[in-house]
Amino acid sequence: MSETPMREPTFLVLTALAEEPRHGYAVIEDVSAMTGGRVRLRAGTLYAALDRLRAEGLIEVDREEIVQSRLRRYYRLAAAGERALAAETGRLREQAAIADRRLRGRRTDLGGATA
Repeated sequence: MSETPMREPTFLVLTALAEEPRHGYAVIEDVSAMTGGRVRLRAGTLYAALDRLRAEGLIEVDREEIVQSRLRRYYRLAAAGERALAAETGRLREQAAIADRRLRGRRTDLGGATA
């Protein structure tokens, strides 16, 4: 994984898979729940992302099962995906801390008032 920031959908998919293996629809539902409905992944977008993340070695197939005559594939976070997610989480935490410090400084400069 490169040093460039992770795109939000990638971050959210990896986060969904960090807890436990999930099939595609469960990933869509978890991402929606994590974001309070702000992000709704479409199936085509999700499966393209899952294919890309598999090719990059960030996720892997956990298992497959047949449900109502349809194949359901479960994905899990690979070790490389765990490292990439941890690195991105650290990067976001650092950026949020900088923003927080600057906002606190702004409140001090304004005599405690908020804009």
